[in-house]
Amino acid sequence: QVQLVESGGGLVQAGGSLRLSCAASGRTLRRYAMGWFRRAPGKEREFVATINWSGSSTSYADSVKDRFTISRDNAKDTVYLQMNSLKPEDTAVYYCAVGTFYGSGLRRETDADAWGQGTQVTVSS
Repeated sequence: QVQLVESGGGLVQAGGSLRLSCAASGRTLRRYAMGWFRRAPGKEREFVATINWSGSSTSYADSVKDRFTISRDNAKDTVYLQMNSLKPEDTAVYYCAVGTFYGSGLRRETDADAWGQGTQVTVSS
């Protein structure tokens, strides 16, 4: 069973940047699609970004496109989410999740095999 641990969250002013990391233990992530999701206060969890197993393909929610970048380092079993030009509406708990083996992406919560505990991102105006 894989365990995922997110890190890198915090408090940042609008316009700032943060980089989230998602590290795995218990099982390698190298052959799995990965995704980032978030849950804002009072809202349901939503898709943010996904990357295929090899890192050659990415996809983003419209709300973060051109501001966020998902990447992975398979040698380190780590997935990243670089967040630039942050806005107050990006405030949420961010979660990483594991998708399917040799998967092309993870966009639906129901397709996730495991989740991290989440990391809080707060953007002040």
